[in-house]
Amino acid sequence: MPPKDPLLETLKVCILNLSQSGSPVTDSCPHLSSCCELLELILRKGLQQPVLSLVQRDYWHGLEQLLQSDSCERLGSVSLAVEQTTSCKKLLTVQGRGRYFLRLTLQRRILGSVVRHMLHTPKVLEFYSPTISILRNEEFLEPFMSLLMVLSEMEYKLHIENCSFLDESWLLPVCETYEAVPCRQLGMVLRYVNGRVFVLDLLQGSQAEVDRFVQLGDIIDEVNGTSLRNASNGQASVVLSRLKGQPISLRVLRCRDRDGAMYRPLVKPLRLLQQENPAICLGSTNPARPTGTTQRRQDQSQCLREGSRIVYIVQFLGKANIGMYGGKEVLQYGIPFVLERSDSRKEVLLDLKETHLTCTEKSTKLEMFQHHYPEISCVGRFSRPDYRIFAFCVADSPDSPMSTGFCCVVLQAASSHECEDIVSRIAAGFKHTEWSV
Repeated sequence: MPPKDPLLETLKVCILNLSQSGSPVTDSCPHLSSCCELLELILRKGLQQPVLSLVQRDYWHGLEQLLQSDSCERLGSVSLAVEQTTSCKKLLTVQGRGRYFLRLTLQRRILGSVVRHMLHTPKVLEFYSPTISILRNEEFLEPFMSLLMVLSEMEYKLHIENCSFLDESWLLPVCETYEAVPCRQLGMVLRYVNGRVFVLDLLQGSQAEVDRFVQLGDIIDEVNGTSLRNASNGQASVVLSRLKGQPISLRVLRCRDRDGAMYRPLVKPLRLLQQENPAICLGSTNPARPTGTTQRRQDQSQCLREGSRIVYIVQFLGKANIGMYGGKEVLQYGIPFVLERSDSRKEVLLDLKETHLTCTEKSTKLEMFQHHYPEISCVGRFSRPDYRIFAFCVADSPDSPMSTGFCCVVLQAASSHECEDIVSRIAAGFKHTEWSV
């Protein structure tokens, strides 16, 4: 009976689970990190350490030899993967580079080709023990290459740029990108811990607080493509100040997984930040099931999530021209004026985007109207009967050279809490949005 290696047997089971988890394989697949960890252990098995060196040798050092030995540029895709890994500024350790490279070669489905080139490069084989290593054991090498072939036949959709924690862990945080419109300030209080930029607090009424694109404890990983990994104190503020008045793209690493649990590698630094801001919560955010009034209020709330945005399901009650004045004072009679003349309502989707809002009929998906925030003159709630009705005023014919006055648009939210949230976000929208010529 041929000998069996426990690492290969475990990898075989892991690959089977990976293939059964659906296609394409994404970062959310629970078996992906285990598979990568097993591949790493196999590449480290039998790795011999140099006698007269203070540097701990890792499998990445062998992968670097592939690029140095490729004088005729025969390796092609393998060399490109090595070069991309070497140039990634988010990776600070040899371990991180090796892990990034493994993920990259899985994504490009060239890991089998990489190992074949390693086997034909004498300098690389010298790193491994002929008695312990899987790469130099013919009985183990054949099943290993067969498993790599199975891996190369799968389709992957991995977020390769989410790599800032590969130096420490195979477990990756949730990574999301937020596109911010030109504004005066985002309103984030930042702190620098272990070369990472944490969100310590959000200024009240700021764009960051209203849009909720970051939470306390999240990490700002990139700003407009500039990595903030290993950033020095104040570096993020300098980058953001240079972009004042310009569109900003933020890549954010969440301090919590999608199930609300704390991302484990961040527990220690967040405990330090919690001493400065006790509002940072280290427990799970999965709420206990509410009862009574709280339960009824949450059951009534209706909204849809599209990426980092919230689309509200509300009732369109009507609209009417209210004259030549569009200040907030007109809402107290403008809302009853619309309600008296409206005998029907429609269920609509209200999408509060960064620069404008849109209202779409839910059943037909037809857009009813769209208004940029600077076009809105006022917004407010109606106190009767239960603070769920709100309205805003816009120019009735903004494209016409002859103004015909203002139009009052009236809608009803599912709950008073949701109504307050919508009004606050619209108000913040035309407060923070800037236009430049």
